[in-house]
Amino acid sequence: MKRKKIVLAFSGGLDTTFCLVWLKETLNADVVTATVDTGGFEPGELKAIEARARSLGTLKHYALDGKDEVFERFAVPLIQGNVLRGRMYPLSVSAERVLQAEMIARLAKTLGADGVAHGSTGAGNDQVRFDGVFQALLPDIPVHTPVRDLGWSRPQETEYLAKRGVNIPAKKALYSVNAGLWGTTVGGKETHDPWAEVPDAAFPSMNGKSSRAGKDVVIAFKKGVPVSLDGKKMGGVALVQALHAIGRAFGVGRGIHMGDTILGIKGRIGFEAPAPLVLIAAHQELEKLVLTRWQTFWKNHLADFYGQMLHEGLYFDPVMRDIEAMIASSQETVTGEARVRLRQGRFDVTGVKSPHSMMASAAAYGETSRLWTGAEAAGFAKLHALPMKLARQARERAAS
Repeated sequence: MKRKKIVLAFSGGLDTTFCLVWLKETLNADVVTATVDTGGFEPGELKAIEARARSLGTLKHYALDGKDEVFERFAVPLIQGNVLRGRMYPLSVSAERVLQAEMIARLAKTLGADGVAHGSTGAGNDQVRFDGVFQALLPDIPVHTPVRDLGWSRPQETEYLAKRGVNIPAKKALYSVNAGLWGTTVGGKETHDPWAEVPDAAFPSMNGKSSRAGKDVVIAFKKGVPVSLDGKKMGGVALVQALHAIGRAFGVGRGIHMGDTILGIKGRIGFEAPAPLVLIAAHQELEKLVLTRWQTFWKNHLADFYGQMLHEGLYFDPVMRDIEAMIASSQETVTGEARVRLRQGRFDVTGVKSPHSMMASAAAYGETSRLWTGAEAAGFAKLHALPMKLARQARERAAS
């Protein structure tokens, strides 16, 4: 009888290690493991993950590079849309999980796999994201989720593996850290208590050596896409990584986000995302200079919905392509530069310039204008207030 071939999204941690061993033993399957690099691995980490997979008997292991796709397909519309969940969190994990699931699905199709698998539990957002992508792209093959299906605790998984000679070092870290190109999230301990303060020590780059001297950086945008840093042209991935390094030196980009999970409960995480926060702030200020107010209103309104859909793993709904088209159209004039000053623990956009600037040289706000006369301004002000005036008068007559 032919053995089933299952492609497993493999991180090398406890849950996916358990999945690999369980799928081989219980389903008698050939398991292909794949790790998608979306920018969060330290040097040598991918090799160590591959070595673990091989030691556990993977049929074959793949390391898939997704960094450029994360930037081009996900970070770009998030920058152009100024998307911040809860007005503060740049959706660091959402974009990466969707792409990871998509790349696993592509590999499964290429290999003619009989199934796919992931190690998500039944309590978080990631299970919904992985399942949603697999159902959209691989509607005819099963999705295996041993951790979720069995409902086992981490100690139970550890015991199962130990009986089979697989030892997983106990996690000594107080926090679960998820690092990627678009930022790092931190969960555990204080994040589970909405009143508890998450200490600086919880953030991975906190080393007590933040620079105290201010620093200016200039980011150039072309049609809403960042293309250079301080005059040096850079690809998107390199530019994001460079901004991360600069921001972390100033302790910039940390925050705590609390919001609604896909399953309907509240969730709270710490995050460290200097590059996304700086890029979105710089881009938004440049937009203010070149877009009309109604362009800004409708683009940001739809972009907020776009972020909600991405958070919930619904990236492949056709409405997402429609919104991306509208966002891209709005960016035709978003070309120019933004100057950002970084200080310890904060940053400010201190200036923007663009060949498409809508600040008219013939008028200075609050001072003088050659675009209209004083009498025209008075007439406009009178007509502008007319609906409010008439409504108030009507209510006063009705009340008398």
